[in-house]
Amino acid sequence: MAKTSQPVGRTALLASAVAVLGMLTACGTDSGTASTTQSGRAEQSAGATGGSALPDRSTGSTPAARGADDAPTAGAVPSDTAGSASASARTDGRCHTSELRASVGRVDPGAGQRNFPVVLTNTSARTCTLYGYPGAAFVDASGKQLGPDPRRTPASPRTVTLTPGRSAWAGLSFSSPQVSGARAATPAALLVTPPDERDPIEVTWTAGEVPVGGNASSVSVTALAPGTGP
Repeated sequence: MAKTSQPVGRTALLASAVAVLGMLTACGTDSGTASTTQSGRAEQSAGATGGSALPDRSTGSTPAARGADDAPTAGAVPSDTAGSASASARTDGRCHTSELRASVGRVDPGAGQRNFPVVLTNTSARTCTLYGYPGAAFVDASGKQLGPDPRRTPASPRTVTLTPGRSAWAGLSFSSPQVSGARAATPAALLVTPPDERDPIEVTWTAGEVPVGGNASSVSVTALAPGTGP
């Protein structure tokens, strides 16, 4: 059998080693390329959404997705707190009897006349309006009306806006029975009816006699104005 020379054998072994090393290098290169490509796609995906999908640490919620122009998507609902506050402050129609308190102020005498401010105060939690003249009637303890209805003093009524706790007043006037000689009676109460309402508010009357009959028995009432009196 022929023997292979020593130089030829070393050459063959060296060639084999080079071939194995080349195969190992090729495998490592393929793995690195795949990893880089995957990382690049992840970065591109994050860039396409315009930001991170991680929760916002300041609120604990996930931020809304944003488009290329950095504007919220249609799913984002803006707050309307200011609009709600503005809405709650708007006037909501006329004042109803159940929302008002009636009272009669101190007498303001002058030239044989007796003048009283009849005051309506908004006791509700909303803003409402009054316009025109209140109804007024003196009644005895049984609820029977004493004398005719008051006549309206000619005027140009205006709308009075009452926020909660605010008041409007009308003047109730008549000639003193001791001066005019009219037939008089002492009422138990004055019934005050807000404009455009049917139900009156009863106010205890403590100001003595009022004219209820005769030529000088006229009682007058003025249109409502802001405040509690002149």
